[in-house]
Amino acid sequence: MRTMALQPNHLVPYGILLFICFISSVISTNHGCNKMDHDSLRSSFDMLSRLNWSSSDCCHWEGITCDEDGRVTSLLLPSKGIQGGISPSLGNLTHLSHLNLSQNQLSGPLGTGLFSSLSHLEVLDLSYNQLSGELASIPSIYIRVVDLSSNLFNGTTPSSFLKHASNLSSLNVSNNLISGQIPSTICLSSSLVKILDFSKNEFNGMIPLGLGNCSKLEVFRAGFNSLSGTLPSDLYNALTIQEISLPSNKLFGSISDNIVNLTNLTILEIYFNQLSGTLPSHIGKLSKLKLMLLHFNNLQGFLPPSLMSCTNLVELNLGFNRLEGNLSALDFSKLGQLAKLDFASNHFTGVLPISLYSCKSLGALRLSSNDLEGQIQPEILSLESLSFLSLSWNRLTNVTGAMKILMGFKSLGVIIISRNFLGEELPDGDANTGSVFKNLRVFGIADCQLTGQIPRWLSNLKKLEALDLSSNRLTGSIPGWLGNLPSLFFISLNNNSFSGELPKELSRLQALQSQKAAPHGHGYFELPIYTQRTNASITVLQYNYLSNLPRAIYLRNNSLSGRIPIEIGHLQLLHEFDLSVNNLVGDIPNQMSNLINLERLDLSRNHLSGGIPASLSNLHFLASFSVAYNNLQGQIPSGTQIQGFNATAFEGNPGLCGSPLPNHCQQANGSSITKNTEDGHDNGHEIQWLHFSVAFGFIIGFWGVCGPLVLSRSLRFAYFQFLSSVKSRFFG
Repeated sequence: MRTMALQPNHLVPYGILLFICFISSVISTNHGCNKMDHDSLRSSFDMLSRLNWSSSDCCHWEGITCDEDGRVTSLLLPSKGIQGGISPSLGNLTHLSHLNLSQNQLSGPLGTGLFSSLSHLEVLDLSYNQLSGELASIPSIYIRVVDLSSNLFNGTTPSSFLKHASNLSSLNVSNNLISGQIPSTICLSSSLVKILDFSKNEFNGMIPLGLGNCSKLEVFRAGFNSLSGTLPSDLYNALTIQEISLPSNKLFGSISDNIVNLTNLTILEIYFNQLSGTLPSHIGKLSKLKLMLLHFNNLQGFLPPSLMSCTNLVELNLGFNRLEGNLSALDFSKLGQLAKLDFASNHFTGVLPISLYSCKSLGALRLSSNDLEGQIQPEILSLESLSFLSLSWNRLTNVTGAMKILMGFKSLGVIIISRNFLGEELPDGDANTGSVFKNLRVFGIADCQLTGQIPRWLSNLKKLEALDLSSNRLTGSIPGWLGNLPSLFFISLNNNSFSGELPKELSRLQALQSQKAAPHGHGYFELPIYTQRTNASITVLQYNYLSNLPRAIYLRNNSLSGRIPIEIGHLQLLHEFDLSVNNLVGDIPNQMSNLINLERLDLSRNHLSGGIPASLSNLHFLASFSVAYNNLQGQIPSGTQIQGFNATAFEGNPGLCGSPLPNHCQQANGSSITKNTEDGHDNGHEIQWLHFSVAFGFIIGFWGVCGPLVLSRSLRFAYFQFLSSVKSRFFG
């Protein structure tokens, strides 16, 4: 049989045929997305109409990336308003490597088998949702990044959580409700870990050993938990670490001298703990350190001179410890980057260090509650960026010179110099001199026993929002021009010798009248402001934001006379009003019921007469109330929250009757209006009211740390006792 040779004219058609077959093969491998992946996505997000998922090919959908076989590899849908739970159907996306559903409104638990089939998963980000339940195991050996922060996950961390994560570099489970101990095997599973964030949870026990195995660890955060014990010894072996953040725990013991091995350290935050001992003598070897926040501990001893070699420091806070020594002996001149310095509440002595004025970047300085002496020197004006200054509770002198110098600042927004200049006279000065304080928002010079009157130059401070002149010996009348300061919403004039009538001009305070004129100072304080309040106990409140200060007028313990002006009812944003221990007369005006945001009202120890207006029951937020020791008469308004206060709120008024007082009221014909029980309470229609108290910021403890404030899990509070009876004043 003959075979025909392939002729040249047959080569071209045959080549074309091969090319066509190749193209067809390519086309056939680049078809639309895999049907199972398509159906899984549809069933997972079928209610999400806002996404551009109209085409039949899911590989062209918003947030979707496919491989060459049409398998979904990336699902990236952050901030899309997705609600509901995470569908188990996502587990069918077996080629998925990147999953980001962060900043949505997802809720409910993660299915137990959700991640079991996602063996190629590399990046998982479900942060800022409302997911709950216990953490599910992630078996993928490829997983590099896990971010489950800011959810509602609870329970303990299972040992299998990241057991096979040999490529893990970043783990963030912060801001959840996870309890138990911090897992100790993460660095054993992966030597590539750079970031570990366990902060703002409910972890307890000791920080486990094992961090030294994290040869690449750069960030370790576990603040705002209930961790106890000492700092783990192998932490000082993590030579690559740049940040150690462990605030608000129960850690104790000293900071080892071995910390100087961590030469890459830039952030050291271990405030609100119980650390003791002295600072390492060679801490200056940490030349890259930018933030050292060790306030609210039990550190003691002298500051090592080498600390001044940390030339990259931006913020240094050693406040509320037991440190000592002559502060003026330290050389701050090398700290050219320093922006915040807080040494409050220690035992430092000496004068204000001249070398400190070489820190040209310094914007916030607090040296309050020490034993410094001398005078404020003109050299302080070289701190041209200074906006926050607190030198209260020292032994400074020459208030006239101090005010003259401080008026040379253009940038100062906060000045607190209370508990100094004892017995001196507060300078009045030229009324126009206040114009140099054009940015002053907070001024506190309380508890100095100063004489004189409220200085006229304050009338020019159009940005002033908080004024504290309490616990002095100031005399004269309260000037009506205070009511013309458009931003003023906090006034404390307690414990002075002011006389005359309560000026009705105070009712013109714009910042207490309407939200439109509310204070503009909503910014974050460079350093927190502390105020002290005395009621049944003495507490100290910390405020990080000026807008969180209570809208308040405190005039307790003066010699004010006359009637309460009815115009006071215009201050509808007022939260706290204290007129106690004065000589006020007349009725309680009905117009006070217009103060609908009032939380504290104290009219006790005056000479008020008439009855308690029933309209005060409209003050639905009232949590503290007293009219004790006046000349009030008649029945306490019944069936209202006013009756829910303790009898001590009404005592000292023989003419008052009715619950909660034991004496019953009599009708005109002598018959009883109400019948008393054996304990003196009305057994009729008495209503039990739940009392609550509102506190802004968080309550600070002097040496110990308590739990989280109700308003935010990220804030912590503690109790703080002082031997003082001063009420509502700034002290630092």
